[in-house]
Amino acid sequence: MKRWSKLQEQIYNLLLPELELQIHCAAYPMRSQYGSTDLGRYWITLGREIIWDYPKDFAGAKRKYPYTTDIAAISELVREYVDTPVEALLRKRFDQDLWGLTAILKAADRRLGRERLTLVLGDEESEAARRVLARRAVTDAPQPQSS
Repeated sequence: MKRWSKLQEQIYNLLLPELELQIHCAAYPMRSQYGSTDLGRYWITLGREIIWDYPKDFAGAKRKYPYTTDIAAISELVREYVDTPVEALLRKRFDQDLWGLTAILKAADRRLGRERLTLVLGDEESEAARRVLARRAVTDAPQPQSS
């Protein structure tokens, strides 16, 4: 797996910058008398607001966090998304997406038209993806011309 900063740069090249969508990945050290480990976290912000947060938003899942995490799987999913040709994105099923992440990425992807995207997302659409689409509708709207 490539470094996060390289993957982050590649995904940012696909996203509409005016959305102010940021994807963060961090590892926090956990120290105890039994040893130490790093706790991984992924989160997405829209403007200054966190709209998607792993593991917080997925605490109800039957996972053994912090001892096992999905951080590597999430990174692999982002890599799969980046490597998918644009003509295949709208029809591709990302079967490993257990977190609704690809719907958010699609909603913010500059290569995909908003109208066609809205029709295709359908069942994949999460609250976070809807918020990105709503922000996109505002930023895509024609600006009034000054006289």
